Amino acid sequence: MKYIIMADGKGTRWNNYQDIPKHFIEIDGETLLQRTVRLLREADPDCEVIITSHDPRYQVEGARRYEPKNNVLEIDRFTAELIENNVCFLYGDTYYAESAIRAIVETEAEDLLFFGNARSIVAVKVRDAELFSYHVKRVRDLYLQGKLKKCIGWQVYQSFLHLPFDEKRIAEKYVYIEDGTRDFNSPEDLKNNRRTDNG
Repeated sequence: MKYIIMADGKGTRWNNYQDIPKHFIEIDGETLLQRTVRLLREADPDCEVIITSHDPRYQVEGARRYEPKNNVLEIDRFTAELIENNVCFLYGDTYYAESAIRAIVETEAEDLLFFGNARSIVAVKVRDAELFSYHVKRVRDLYLQGKLKKCIGWQVYQSFLHLPFDEKRIAEKYVYIEDGTRDFNSPEDLKNNRRTDNG
């Protein structure tokens, strides 16, 4: 299995808080990227790990950095030229518990399988690259035509399961990881995490 950690976002909500990209937030002495790479390698020792980023600082031991050819819209984080059978996309600004990574690594996908909670998709496992590429392209095209307000992982999931785009509904092909992840999109997310950790 090949794991692709998406870390080539613009980070506008993070706004270079504390003079670091959000992917370099340290928890227990380890950046989010280092932690995700380490946990993937522990759970799947023979895997390949790729971090998508144009920033040379994103080279992490145990992974190789890849510069995407096209990164205009948020949906482009699913790097088109890296989509193939047996890949899994993960978000670089997410803290994954060991149990979350194990669930992602060990749960088999028939075609596409989405992981997350009621708020966020945190990983997408792709067994059928053609199917995934079709839905990513469909969502991108609908967004460019003005028919969608957003074009992110949720819309790909909705397109795949023929769900309405105007509501966040979870049906099949979705694995709940309720307490296994935390998102760090803004400085407030980090502050809330520290408040939670400090009781």
